[in-house]
Amino acid sequence: MKKKILSAVLLCTILLALLAGCADSSGEPEDTIFVHNWGYFIDRDVLRIFEEEYGIRVNYQEFVNNETLYSALNLGGMRADVIIPSDYMIARMIDEDMLYELNFDNIPNYALIDPRFRGLDFDPDNRFSVAYKVGTVGLIYNSAMIPYEITSWSALFDERFAGQILMFDNPRDAFAIALKYLGYDINTTNEDEIYRAFELLVEQRGILQAYVMDQIFDKLESGEAWIGPYYAPDFLTMHGNNPDLRFVRPVEGTNFFVDAMVIPRGAENRTAAEKFINFMSRTDIALMNMSWSYYASANYEAAAIFAAELSPMEREVVFVGDEDYAKTEVFLHLPPHILELYDRLWVQLRG
Repeated sequence: MKKKILSAVLLCTILLALLAGCADSSGEPEDTIFVHNWGYFIDRDVLRIFEEEYGIRVNYQEFVNNETLYSALNLGGMRADVIIPSDYMIARMIDEDMLYELNFDNIPNYALIDPRFRGLDFDPDNRFSVAYKVGTVGLIYNSAMIPYEITSWSALFDERFAGQILMFDNPRDAFAIALKYLGYDINTTNEDEIYRAFELLVEQRGILQAYVMDQIFDKLESGEAWIGPYYAPDFLTMHGNNPDLRFVRPVEGTNFFVDAMVIPRGAENRTAAEKFINFMSRTDIALMNMSWSYYASANYEAAAIFAAELSPMEREVVFVGDEDYAKTEVFLHLPPHILELYDRLWVQLRG
């Protein structure tokens, strides 16, 4: 996968910080930590640097979506010391007592987290989480196959593109798109509105090529599919491999997501986990991750440096302007009966 190359200035910044960090290494190994994260969400060299600095091995695994991670933790038998779920899932895990409170004395780099990403609805008292990456969902389409401008979620329900449409393979994202297209709040608890969104998704199912998550990279880059929703920063990686791809935040508005680092109950190495969270919040490490994935860091120093490295088009995709931001919504934790409704309808839809 093609990735953005660090500028000489950025590289020097990272190397100097790494040399300073190495001086803090205690030398003795502290066992292993198990980290679970989204696919394409971290520069693997970052893990090697952490291991070298702290003498702690990282067993790194990826998960497909929040619901899969939640189910795996609930079933037990999955070791996890640090997980990086999204906003609404963190709220659910807090509500169900699935997370440890963090000792912020071990996370001094929390001071570098942008105040806009603290005290959010999913963790209002800043007790359980440290924001990691932020961004929006948008539409990616192939301009060679669709030779006119796409501006609306309506394109995902357009029969002219039958067999070429991709859709998110998780209920919150899929329902959010349908709800926004219908003019509803993505956090609605109105069951009639949710059923209308469900009916729209049932109609869409007949013209879909596939429900996907990370597979969208190959399908859109190769031209196997023409259009699909995905997380904005991934577009830049995909565009590097296929210049015909275009990105838009639909006029109806979209989801703004915050993924954050938390420690689940049952973690066997909480001190080492907090070292990892602190390390990941460091400016040089945040810069490495942004340069690898394009996902905006919650570290305000790193975000400012990275923004200066981008072209105007890249900045527009990675960082959300005021006009677009005003039309975004963050997923909230929904009441149990609404979650049960989503689960039931999703099983019907995917069955």
